[in-house]
Amino acid sequence: MNERLNRLANLPLRENLQGLAPYGAPQIDVPIQLNVNENTHPLPAEVHRAIVEEVSAAAVGLNRYPDREFTELRERLAAYLGHGLAAENVWAANGSNEVLQQILQAFGGPGRSVMGFPPTYSMYPLLASGTDTTYIPGVRSADYGLSAHDAAEQVKAAAPNIVLLCSPNNPTGTALGLDVVEAVYEAGRASNTVVIVDEAYAEFAHTGTPSALSLLPGRERLIVSRTMSKAFALAGARIGYLAAAPEISDAIRLVRLPYHLSAVTQATGNAALKHIDTLLANVEAIKVQRDRIVSELTRLGFTPASSDSNFVFFGGVKNTKAIWEGLLEAGVIIRDVGIPGHLRVTAGTEAETTAFLVRLEELLTQGVNNSPS
Repeated sequence: MNERLNRLANLPLRENLQGLAPYGAPQIDVPIQLNVNENTHPLPAEVHRAIVEEVSAAAVGLNRYPDREFTELRERLAAYLGHGLAAENVWAANGSNEVLQQILQAFGGPGRSVMGFPPTYSMYPLLASGTDTTYIPGVRSADYGLSAHDAAEQVKAAAPNIVLLCSPNNPTGTALGLDVVEAVYEAGRASNTVVIVDEAYAEFAHTGTPSALSLLPGRERLIVSRTMSKAFALAGARIGYLAAAPEISDAIRLVRLPYHLSAVTQATGNAALKHIDTLLANVEAIKVQRDRIVSELTRLGFTPASSDSNFVFFGGVKNTKAIWEGLLEAGVIIRDVGIPGHLRVTAGTEAETTAFLVRLEELLTQGVNNSPS
């Protein structure tokens, strides 16, 4: 690997990419994978059959380019989101990461900046580097919260071209109040700042948690990003999308690659969206396991954050390395997000959650967490 890195260093790589490592969690084949926030429930048989049938039908015409505007998919996504949205308000791409990349290609770039508030989704700085956009890290409070006043003041001071707000936030799992979004949007008025609210985990939020979709009317610089990877259990299909004013999609058309959504991808998304209720049936079960994890971690002496996502971020881990390795030895993998004293675990099925909790309590009984790593 060192030799490969040396050879890479000899290439005329752009300066802002030099020394960077690619994004990626460990891909280790173990029975219980709770490290990348996937929906661990398999696709319902009904949805699987529908996707197979629709993809099979699409395969007949694979000698032709797909619908460049993916019209049916946009119509179905708009209908799912509601809030008076129409197809012209929706854009889609190969995962929400590509959606965000296209936004940065359109509104970022050399001499421009994007602001995020770490700890947050670790892809944001990499997306900035990949589009040669300067990344400005904002500051959260000691408990990783973000108030409307603090966020707005930082946006006013930095005057970024783009702001990324992750809600529910990854890795902490907490949702932002709409007052934060409104304050940031107003703070960016003078600098004509585009504000993105990344709602990848919105379907897992506690009942009554509002979506930034409700703020879209009259705010042409506001974008809400979503994905079908999490709640829809379609991580392997790579379908992400956004909702915004129609002119946002017009801007992205200037940078998108021709026919970027394959006929197979469109068929998969359309088939899935015909079975929304079936696909989302597991969401409530996942939320039950998430809340169970929060309760049990508290009982065990850890400090889990209140979560509006399908994962739990928890502190009070004195020896993150030993806990992570001890779980892995038992066939359970969770995520070390690089924040001292903290780990993150995806809420899986009831059996997967039980296996995680049982093994974690065993490790505590063995004194694995008694000394710092």
